[in-house]
Amino acid sequence: MLRLAIFALTALSLAGAARAEVNIDITRGNAEPLPIAITDFFSADVVAADYGEKLAAVISSDLERSGLFRPIDKSAFIQTIASLKVKPRFSEWRVLNAQVLVAGSTTIRDDGQLRVEFFVWDVFSEKSLIRQAFTTQPQNWRRVSHMIADLIYQRLTGETGYFDSRIVYVAESGPKKKRVKRLAIMDQDGANHEFLTDGRTLVLTPRFSPKRHEITYMSYFNDKPRVYIFNIQTGRQQLLGTFPGMTLAPRFSPDGDSVIMSHSEKGNTDIYIMDLRTKTPRQLTKGPDIEISPSFAPDGKRVVYSSDRGRQNQLYVINADGTDDHRISQREGSYNTPVWSPRGDLIAFTKQLGGRFFIGVMRPDGSGERILSDSFLDEGPTWSPNGRVLMFFRQEPGEKGRTRLYSVDLTGHNLREMVTPGDASDPAWSPLNP
Repeated sequence: MLRLAIFALTALSLAGAARAEVNIDITRGNAEPLPIAITDFFSADVVAADYGEKLAAVISSDLERSGLFRPIDKSAFIQTIASLKVKPRFSEWRVLNAQVLVAGSTTIRDDGQLRVEFFVWDVFSEKSLIRQAFTTQPQNWRRVSHMIADLIYQRLTGETGYFDSRIVYVAESGPKKKRVKRLAIMDQDGANHEFLTDGRTLVLTPRFSPKRHEITYMSYFNDKPRVYIFNIQTGRQQLLGTFPGMTLAPRFSPDGDSVIMSHSEKGNTDIYIMDLRTKTPRQLTKGPDIEISPSFAPDGKRVVYSSDRGRQNQLYVINADGTDDHRISQREGSYNTPVWSPRGDLIAFTKQLGGRFFIGVMRPDGSGERILSDSFLDEGPTWSPNGRVLMFFRQEPGEKGRTRLYSVDLTGHNLREMVTPGDASDPAWSPLNP
């Protein structure tokens, strides 16, 4: 993994810049995408110009994939990118109905560093919205593209972006009855794909640490379940514990210092929290029921989980100290794999009803339930860092049915397949890259 080094940064403060007349309300049910013109970044140098073209393409792809922006075809542009360095001719961009204009320049410095400067304008008010520059190693150009897309997204929506992030998932291959499952990681747009494990042992439920370059996951060695922590930067794998019974779905606490999981022993499945410093487990739930898939609230004070203590699996919330255990899901169906939004305002879940699977969200008190997708088998939601998009996996029916990753925003209208080299399941979205 490449680490981005930013050696120079000049910016207009997002807080201090004049408010744009153009903005996007991302809470609307099916907003019309905003027309945006994104030019290639100009350079007189051939090598730097190539980076400028690639930067613009990734920025455009990021914003288009969000469903909130409609990049205008570059073949329609009237003003040249060279003349944009002097001043935009806003009347020519208004002819194209572009409401926002993005342009920039790239330079290879004498020390070999790549300098990227970009500008964002409100075309109709003719106001400058962002002016910023990055200097970094040329191989980091793609990450700079994601960071620029995040800044544009934030400036126009008022929400933090999510493009400078990664996805870890379970890559699957082989026949259905003898699947090879290994960990894989990629950028949120599918680039920089890499396998983390070799497939000799079965891996399940990878989850990112909120603050470190680490992943926790399940693996089976000699048919015994083990919980591992994998450091992405070093490739080092640390055994968290070997458990005599079945252990399911380990997940980090918000501070990254603990792991919460379900553990089954002697026919009883409860939720435990393990301190990573002391390796001491603490039992959170107690009872004869099966309690699985725990997920912390972002403040670490509450946990949502699934339990079969009723006729079907339902969602429950309990304080992290074991008090105030109560049910929140109230509608018909079986609820599983709850995940608390990083914003704290919603809980995503998988729901099974009438032979179909659904991905939905509800408020932490169980109100406001909304379904975002459904199919033969949709399962395992994970949140984007800004809490506005969900990713999950979908399995097609039949023995040869593919298993693929999909994303959907909170409106439920922007459903997109995430292309992977092969079958893919159980995604986990990282926080924004540090």
